[in-house]
Amino acid sequence: MGRTRAALLQATAECVEKYGVRRTTMVDVAAHSGVAKATLYNHFRTKDDLLVALVESLVADTVAACLQTAATAGPAAALADAAVAVSGSGALRRAAAEEPALLAPLLLPDTGRGWQVVRDGVGAVLAAGGAELAADEADLVLRWLVSHVAWPTTREQAGLGAVHLVQALGRPSAASPAVVVPAPAAPVLPVGQPGSPGVGRSGLGWPG
Repeated sequence: MGRTRAALLQATAECVEKYGVRRTTMVDVAAHSGVAKATLYNHFRTKDDLLVALVESLVADTVAACLQTAATAGPAAALADAAVAVSGSGALRRAAAEEPALLAPLLLPDTGRGWQVVRDGVGAVLAAGGAELAADEADLVLRWLVSHVAWPTTREQAGLGAVHLVQALGRPSAASPAVVVPAPAAPVLPVGQPGSPGVGRSGLGWPG
């Protein structure tokens, strides 16, 4: 069951990167994953359900990876990893290039379950790295991370931004190690044009 679901979510990410959000169909996902269409519908009743599950899965995976980084290299390094992960998502880059309006639900944090997972993840990552933030400060960190959906960053930019953010808002312990910023990569420029039609429900999901 877990392997089938993982295969379907991986196929969804690859299809969105290849075809775009609107042109990706349930048939595409089933064919790309090698899973029968009936089995796909047993897991996800609609394309919107599939896309929401994909985003929530990516959030959970990113949080898990960042928790490990925070515990060994500090909260700034973990936040830099998260920003790079957001910037490097092929599915997001395709949507930004061709369907920028579909990114709007991912830029509007609300009180839904998906966004609470994100908030909890931000708090856990910062706490694991020794930085204790108030709730409003954690939301500022969330705003910084979400900004990389529309404005991708390089590893160097992410590292510098994360260091300044943690130093300005947090109270990291003296034992928290400093982030090591690698050599700069080629700059990544924001893509997409405003005004594309159609935005679905708010929260961590795209319209079907």
